[in-house]
Amino acid sequence: MGRRIHFVVDPQGWCCMGLIIFVWLYNTIFIPKVILFPHYEEGHISVVAILCYYFCSLFCIASLVRASVADPGKLPENPKIPITEREYWELCNKCNMMRPKRSHHCSRCGHCVRRMDHHCPWINNCVGEDNHWLFLQLCFYTQILSSYTLILDFCHYYYFFPLKKENWDVFVFRHELALLRISAFMGLIILGGISGLFYTQLMGIFTDTTSIEKMSNCCEDISRPRKPWQQTFSEVFGTHWKILWFIPFRQRQPLRVPYHFANHV
Repeated sequence: MGRRIHFVVDPQGWCCMGLIIFVWLYNTIFIPKVILFPHYEEGHISVVAILCYYFCSLFCIASLVRASVADPGKLPENPKIPITEREYWELCNKCNMMRPKRSHHCSRCGHCVRRMDHHCPWINNCVGEDNHWLFLQLCFYTQILSSYTLILDFCHYYYFFPLKKENWDVFVFRHELALLRISAFMGLIILGGISGLFYTQLMGIFTDTTSIEKMSNCCEDISRPRKPWQQTFSEVFGTHWKILWFIPFRQRQPLRVPYHFANHV
């Protein structure tokens, strides 16, 4: 992934992304105030539980912001086509530009994207070759953060000892039940939706197939992996070091793979 910032002007996408940021802010602010800090002060939990929560929250918002502003693989106006790969390029019938096969034209963004998977309104950006790894990290850390929040909501009522030093003059304690019910409701909705999306994304990488290719149903043997799963994941994340697959604070270095290596659109 390069350092270029890709900004999509789409009010619908802004609303969707704003909703996601609201849910993240809600849980990042109220869960520590209502559950983590009070129980830590009374010795019910250790500081590790607090650090882990903020760690997951930081990685979640970092992957969200980077996925939404990262260039997904937008093709330049006059791309330089290597002589050895000219036969693997094609003309887009919407923008009349040459593009490598497996690229797709996004009608919402108005340009072609290399190995485009889909346009996601929740990040207000396309998911393509250069930011797919960030989208996967977003799904992964959102599941972890939602699960952690639901566990804390459950433990607060059914496992932890009752708090002795609650200040009922504070807003969060006077409305504690309502705040945690809202948190649990949002956590269940997001966890259910993201889990299904994350599963389809993983299956797409295992089979080296994008969501658009699955919907177009034009690939032969679409369910059979053409490469080892380690190779397909390494190409998406831009590194063979598996530990780096989980870190959003880095630059992706694309592995050189010919465009014609896998199925075409």
